[in-house]
Parts: sequence; C-alpha cells; structure tokens
Amino acid sequence: MISTKGRYGLRLMIDLAKNDNGSYIPLKDIAERQEISKKYLEIIVKKMVDGGLIKGSSGKGGGYKLVKKPDKYSVGEILTLMEGTISPVACLADKDYLCTRKKKCETLPMWKEFDKLVHDYFYDKKLSDLL
Repeated sequence: MISTKGRYGLRLMIDLAKNDNGSYIPLKDIAERQEISKKYLEIIVKKMVDGGLIKGSSGKGGGYKLVKKPDKYSVGEILTLMEGTISPVACLADKDYLCTRKKKCETLPMWKEFDKLVHDYFYDKKLSDLL
C-alpha cells in the first residue's frame, strides 16, 4: 500500500510542475492548494531535497522547485524515494531478507511477476503524464 508520504509527495511534485513559473514556490502556497498540513509537507520536501528531486531556497522569494522537467521524472522514482520500496512482499522488497521457504515457495513466481508489473507501470509513467 502506498502511504500518505508517497501520495502527498506525488501531489507536491504535480503542484510544483503545474505552478512552475521559474521562481521558487512557497510551501505555504502548496499546502493551501493541496489541503495538506505545512508541517507534514516540511517532512516530505526535506526527503525530496535530500533525494535530489527538488531544490529549495530560504528567505524572501524562497520555496521549492523541480530540478528537472516533469517528463524526466518517473512516478516510480518519486514513490520509491518516499516509500523506500513499492514491492508487494518482504522477500522482494529487501534483498537481504532471509526466507527459509524461498527455494520451495510456490507463490514467489507470482509475486515476482506482480512486482515487475507494478515496477514497470510506475517507472514508465512520467510526472508529465499526470499533469
């Protein structure tokens, strides 16, 4: 399941793309438009700045903006940054996960196929597709 961090992170990125006029966009404006608490958005933007998806500037005229054009972001990279993983089961989400049933798991092929479908869907979908 995609958490609020993933969903709100995506909404933040869409908002930045839609309202891009070359200037930094104040977080309070995004919070108002998206009806998301500014305090919660502060957590999200910090992670996005640290992950290199957006850049920020403080002070007068400060705010946030995209570092790339919307068609250069995949939805998958945004969700993965915010969620950590979008894999459906622990054994695929964490390569170091120790599962004693891995070699005899009848469901693993199904989970791998589903994981690939989800991955390919989100990584083929661009931020620009959502605008």
